[in-house]
Amino acid sequence: MFPKYDVIVVGAGHAGCEAAAAAANMGSKVLLVTMNMNTIAQMSCNPAMGGIAKGQIVREIDALGGYSAIVSDVSMVQFRMLNRSKGPAMWSPRTQNDRMMFAAKWREMLENTPNVDFWQEMVAGLLVKDGKVQGVRTALGLEIEAKAVVLTNGTFLNGLIHIGSKQFGGGRAGERSATGITEQLIDLGFEAGRMKTGTPPRVDGRSIDYSKTELQAGDELIEGFSYLDTDKPKNQLACHITYTNTEVHEVLKSGFNDSPLFNGRIRGQGPRYCPSIEDKIDRFADRDRHQIFIEPEGWNTVEIYVNGFSSSLAEDVQYKALRLIPGFENVKMFRPGYAIEYDYFPPTQLYNTLETKLIKGLFFAGQINGTTGYEEAACQGLMAGINAHNLVYNKESFVLNRNEAYIGVLIDDLINKGTKEPYRMFTSRAEFRLLLRQDNADIRLTPIGHKLGIASAERMERTQQKMQDIEKIIDYVRNESVNPEELSNYLDDLGSAQLQQKVKLDKVLLRPFVGLESLRKEIPRLNDFLNSFKYTTIESAEIDLKYEGYLKKEEELVVKMKKLEKVKLKPDFDYKQITALSAEGMEKLTSIKPKTLGQASRISGVSPSDISILMVYLNK
Repeated sequence: MFPKYDVIVVGAGHAGCEAAAAAANMGSKVLLVTMNMNTIAQMSCNPAMGGIAKGQIVREIDALGGYSAIVSDVSMVQFRMLNRSKGPAMWSPRTQNDRMMFAAKWREMLENTPNVDFWQEMVAGLLVKDGKVQGVRTALGLEIEAKAVVLTNGTFLNGLIHIGSKQFGGGRAGERSATGITEQLIDLGFEAGRMKTGTPPRVDGRSIDYSKTELQAGDELIEGFSYLDTDKPKNQLACHITYTNTEVHEVLKSGFNDSPLFNGRIRGQGPRYCPSIEDKIDRFADRDRHQIFIEPEGWNTVEIYVNGFSSSLAEDVQYKALRLIPGFENVKMFRPGYAIEYDYFPPTQLYNTLETKLIKGLFFAGQINGTTGYEEAACQGLMAGINAHNLVYNKESFVLNRNEAYIGVLIDDLINKGTKEPYRMFTSRAEFRLLLRQDNADIRLTPIGHKLGIASAERMERTQQKMQDIEKIIDYVRNESVNPEELSNYLDDLGSAQLQQKVKLDKVLLRPFVGLESLRKEIPRLNDFLNSFKYTTIESAEIDLKYEGYLKKEEELVVKMKKLEKVKLKPDFDYKQITALSAEGMEKLTSIKPKTLGQASRISGVSPSDISILMVYLNK
């Protein structure tokens, strides 16, 4: 019935979709298996993409040739660049999306991707022989062969949904959980754990009094995510903000006795940085209010996502508490929030390619690795798909380093440090975040993606043109002089010292609050020159000029890090023979088997003194 596939991808969430697209675009024959063809790329939680550090990841996926950015742009209802008041390393794009349009566009793009086949059914187990994956076994007993398998099961592995005292099996609302895979993997020697996440209630937007809320409009300039020319909306939908209060908190507390979070029914660890509303009022008891974001679900629906009100309390408690929030006095609830527990596998059991150490050809991506968020899942899927293809075709494995991408930081953190709570990306996790900005992901990664065969020639041409344009702008600004009288009024308005003599433009640009966009209004010849360049290109050139010193420092640190990466460690190295190592260091090095001294230095529990001892031993 089935041919033998190169790669089978299990699960069609954000990780699975990117994995299937990447492997197929590189030339693999791919089968994407999902329990429901109608929920491909479903936005299970909030209808949004990007945000702090996550926006950088979406742009990195796009730069490499993935689909997430294109889908996000086409389905957006609002765009905002977050953290504009901070330095450029912190700027993060975010879109509010039409939930149904997002999923429909993803399915359309996958169906138009040659080499991708589909099968709707639950995968109940893996075909494994002599430590190598051979394919999958479905719930109907069908055996489908493949040379590599990528598991992207999301929250479906033995998923258990909690609403107050009620609990029932499910991967998400209205869909059954997946069984069989966890038990088989444990029998094969894998370590498993439980995690928990949640979602807020959905309400009827027609029943909200927006006059009692704060407007949160989108940016006037809609940049979007993709470096290609994607279709973007001419208009945007507004989001709104409101707040809880002490009355809301008291009603929520009345449901704590039946709360699965507090009475022990939920055993899985929840996300630290996106806690439920009951968790927030318990952990931050001194706060008398919490922010609630009112987010539309799409262009043609009245459904509203109540961001900030994730809850597993009983539905009647959720409803009573909601009606005490300003603007929600007459709100109608479509469905209650809920918590979901699911199985995951500590990611220290993976190589940096996301292939498992125990079973050759088996890859894990997404929430199965303990991460949370669409973006974190999507980038893992992309990397797993690339490496599954490379394994099948005997090509060199593909790894991004910490200095190359947020994707590299994420995977390096997971495989070396592991995680006991849902892992979420932040800018603070990246030590080279000024190099890893959202505006330069194409410059960093499109040449790599083009060489791999997933980033198109068009992308490469655009990137090369952008790099040339940035150099032209930098060269002009460094060589063009400006007279003191030209900027006299401008500098006065800024409260900046007057120029005493003719100076080059780059010297003026280094001053606080001075930018090329404001300077061009004062200097006609600068304006004429910049008219032939895109706004985003001008912005990138300005960042390179203003932060040149800081960028050089980060590049020097990268050179030092690369020296450690050049020191290779054998996978069968016996660390127990180095008795001077700390007990924990010896245990972690033996367990993770780092490939380089650089990787060893980033393993949680391996101290600097352990690295020094290891270096001395290697030198001998």
